[in-house]
Amino acid sequence: MGSKTWQESKVLWHIALPAILTTVFQFSIGFVTIGFVGHIGEVELGAVNVAINVIEGFAYGVMVRTDCVLGFWLKPTTSHGHVGMGSALETLCGQAVGAGQVDMLGVYIQRSWIICGATALLFAYAANFPLQKFFQAQSKVWAMTFISGVGLAFHIVLNYVFVTRLGHGLFGAAMIGNVTWWIIIVAQFAYLVSGCFPEVWKGFSMLAFNNLAAFVKLSLASAVMLCLELWYYSAVLILVGLLKNAQLQVDVISVCINYQLWTLMVAQGGHVVEMKR
Repeated sequence: MGSKTWQESKVLWHIALPAILTTVFQFSIGFVTIGFVGHIGEVELGAVNVAINVIEGFAYGVMVRTDCVLGFWLKPTTSHGHVGMGSALETLCGQAVGAGQVDMLGVYIQRSWIICGATALLFAYAANFPLQKFFQAQSKVWAMTFISGVGLAFHIVLNYVFVTRLGHGLFGAAMIGNVTWWIIIVAQFAYLVSGCFPEVWKGFSMLAFNNLAAFVKLSLASAVMLCLELWYYSAVLILVGLLKNAQLQVDVISVCINYQLWTLMVAQGGHVVEMKR
């Protein structure tokens, strides 16, 4: 019993560790931006916190749950149950794989890009979430971890050069954040088309525009659910802005929220294990 438990634990952590590191690295991009902007001034710190936690948060929930529908299509057939929202991930991909139609997986990721692109605040987000699910479904999580880690390192260096040394301020921090995400996207897409997935990725297809309404319908209920969860933090931040000395209050609560969300990234990465096992 002990030996089996140890073996299963190793398998789980082999999947969970890179997934956790990936989510932490990607979340840290915004965290690093907040850290550098905080040295500019309190007003700038409050502005970037509102932008990340409120404005981006409104679009984030919709895209993440649309992305979960991609997982719904991509999830390989397994003998292990999957609870909650993730249970939807098993059905259609199992049908596609069982029918030998793995080439359709590339169409499904393109379909997700189309839907996410319609809800994106940053188009890099719309490209990232489907790619993330795609690689997770193919068990290529370490590749994502490496790309995200390198992207975070570039982000720190670019912020130091352009924000701290050259003094480009809040605008420079915003541009660097966007550039960093596109570095990650380009690297992931290059990996996708590199030939490592010959049976899955057959190039761009007009089939991606078929059944978009059904795709949206699948994601709508879960999108509402997650949006309500994420918008709670946005609502708290807005309400805190009504207090006395709002500038300081918003700065403090924003830092607290980011630390809390950082810990949640561990649970989010662990969720990948549940999805795979």
